[in-house]
Amino acid sequence: MNFGVMNSPSSAPLHESVQRPSSPVGGEINYDLFLDCVHCGLCTAACPTYLETGDENNSPRGRIYLMRAVVDGRLELNAQVARPLEQCLDCRSCETACPSGVQYGRLIEPFRVGMHQQETTSFIASPVNWLQRQILGQLFPYASRLRWALWPAKIMQQTGIDGLLSRMGVMRLLPEFLFRMHALLPPLGKSLPPLPPVLPAIGAKRATVGLFTGCVADAMFRRVHWATARVLQMNGCEVVTPTGQGCCGAIHYHSGAGEPAMDLVRQNARAFGSRNLDAVILNVAGCGAMLKELPHTTQEVLPNDQALHHLATEFSAKVKDIHEFLVELGPIPPQHPVNATVTYHDACHLAHAQKIKTAPRQLLELIPGLTLVPLAESDICCGAAGSYNLTEGAMADRLGVRKRERIEETNAQIVASANAGCTLQMMAKLKESGSAVQVLHPMELLDQSYRGMGGSK
Repeated sequence: MNFGVMNSPSSAPLHESVQRPSSPVGGEINYDLFLDCVHCGLCTAACPTYLETGDENNSPRGRIYLMRAVVDGRLELNAQVARPLEQCLDCRSCETACPSGVQYGRLIEPFRVGMHQQETTSFIASPVNWLQRQILGQLFPYASRLRWALWPAKIMQQTGIDGLLSRMGVMRLLPEFLFRMHALLPPLGKSLPPLPPVLPAIGAKRATVGLFTGCVADAMFRRVHWATARVLQMNGCEVVTPTGQGCCGAIHYHSGAGEPAMDLVRQNARAFGSRNLDAVILNVAGCGAMLKELPHTTQEVLPNDQALHHLATEFSAKVKDIHEFLVELGPIPPQHPVNATVTYHDACHLAHAQKIKTAPRQLLELIPGLTLVPLAESDICCGAAGSYNLTEGAMADRLGVRKRERIEETNAQIVASANAGCTLQMMAKLKESGSAVQVLHPMELLDQSYRGMGGSK
């Protein structure tokens, strides 16, 4: 089937006179957002799926053409049309590349929510897909549940059973979704305690901040939260960690469960809003992007709930990524060397959604002894993209290998990653090749330097 986009995306005019169906998928999207795209094609060089496939339908302009054609009623949203939209990573690199300022995220995200809600995509209910939905909706967004679920894997790792079963090929007998979950597991070491409700500033107090801990990041990378809190303390911040907080809602929202996501928005806004905070700090790029864009998402999901919109807007205004916050505050330079060669990977939802690229590098360059080397294609998606590496395994693997090859070209000992999903993806791909490269959060490296725990070359 030719969608009309592969031959000449700019030559097929879409007129306002087209009679659109009364309530198509995507019909609630502001139509002017579609018109911002002039189909120039400058986005294609930045799009990971287009780079891998060369297929116009897997490019941003191609997907915009498809979505608009569905909204106009010129294309039926069947599985064949939906497939390129499902394969989008939502990395938003096209937004960075676009000279016209197309807000691609505000098109693809609500459109895919509508696709899932109406079950018109190729994501048809089956035993495995039912399991996917249960795990993504009922396990991942809840840190305590996920910690309990990880206990068997932790015991298997500690006893060596995990490695034995993997070498025997037993794990490959699992359904693909579970096999991929297992492959992405990081080393599950000693469990750290939760952060206390309040940690005092060290030295003169400069700010009072809330620390957002989230779900998967808290279950798998609590050490990063502790490192982040210690770095904030060293920079004169009192750190408040409300116990009533939860998942940012991105997992629900991106899987089409808009209203459960909004329940989490209310929960988090109330948990942090009850404190007198200068900022709400996040160290996970995907969560930060979700919370910064709440004014848009609340209007898209529940346009008539003005109380929610007001609550979310007030909450969102205080959200800061840890890197941007420290640079704005004026970081206290760490004194102890971390003798290592480090390269930095740009998490998509930090570089493209939040437009934060220089701040992490500025902070890493403050560390004595650390040599920061450039990473080719640093801002091309690694294939993680939330749960994409679980649901779109083939493309995620291609992008993961591409990222690993670029990392290995640097000869770095450490790759710094500011997103939990990216960290899991790169750790898994580096492990596959037997690489000794570590994947650490920039806050872990800063924490090492503040505390005098740096390694040696």
